[in-house]
Amino acid sequence: MKKTVPILALLILSGAIFSFTTFQEKRTSTKNHIYFFSHTDLEDIQANNYKAISTLDTKTGEIVYSIPMQSFEFKKALMQKHFNSKDFLNTKTYPKAKFVGGITSPENIHFSKNGIYQVSVTGTMTIKGISKSITETGSIEVKGNSILVTSKFKLVLADYGITFSKGKPSTNVAKTVDVSITSEY
Repeated sequence: MKKTVPILALLILSGAIFSFTTFQEKRTSTKNHIYFFSHTDLEDIQANNYKAISTLDTKTGEIVYSIPMQSFEFKKALMQKHFNSKDFLNTKTYPKAKFVGGITSPENIHFSKNGIYQVSVTGTMTIKGISKSITETGSIEVKGNSILVTSKFKLVLADYGITFSKGKPSTNVAKTVDVSITSEY
């Protein structure tokens, strides 16, 4: 009985260490900020979304984002209403945007060593039911046990079926919008 207790304790400790290591490889974040900005001569439009969920696998470099489209917040209520309407993003039919991709060279990032690493990410972006392959750049900052992922890129609205041929939207909404992403793991 006396020999069983240390062996059992060792097994429990080994299991706990293994579980902790596995947890560290795949991280999930609810601390995401998705921001977009549209500039035209007539109007600037910006929106923030803090409700996205993302995962980062530090072993494989896989990154996944799920973005609830109705969670974008605008300064003007009318902008938010237009954004969610059938004519724009049709968020009742397409409630989420999604990105599934990966870091092109995950072996170059030392997630156990503090530093800032420039990365390229390739994957598939799905907005309004349309999926497109994209490659963008960003940075990963490792600081202690936390990881900060940032990226800024341009998104062409027509690539996702968001077009305006006439009326106020065609002059007030840019054809290409700036998107910024910040995620804390």
